[in-house]
Amino acid sequence: MVYHIRVRACALILENDSILLVEFNDENGLHYNLPAGGVEPNESVVEAVRREAKEEASIDVEVGPLAFVYEYAPHLNSSKYGETHSLGLMFECKITDGAIPKLPDNPDPNQTDVKWIKLTELNNIVLYPNIKE
Repeated sequence: MVYHIRVRACALILENDSILLVEFNDENGLHYNLPAGGVEPNESVVEAVRREAKEEASIDVEVGPLAFVYEYAPHLNSSKYGETHSLGLMFECKITDGAIPKLPDNPDPNQTDVKWIKLTELNNIVLYPNIKE
């Protein structure tokens, strides 16, 4: 599917001074992302946040307020992360089912783990997008 701007729905989950991140190892090396992905046709952004948290971290979430927005514009970044112009909507979320986040049975390509990373350790990892501050 071709997008003028792809909308990405992201779950920002903080607990005990840690953030829940999805670990990937691909051509860009080892890096981390929030549980996130593109909003599908006939799906609301909030529905997409719930789906992505389930698909990437095996958890159900309560979606709270919008925390922040991130735009990736390839033409302003030498297409460093691909050619798709995207708008990431990051929502504060809470795990609702008491589950422990884990690698799903069918992870995304190159997804290697799901981890709680201490906020004090964020400078020691590669995080896309770089939302460390």
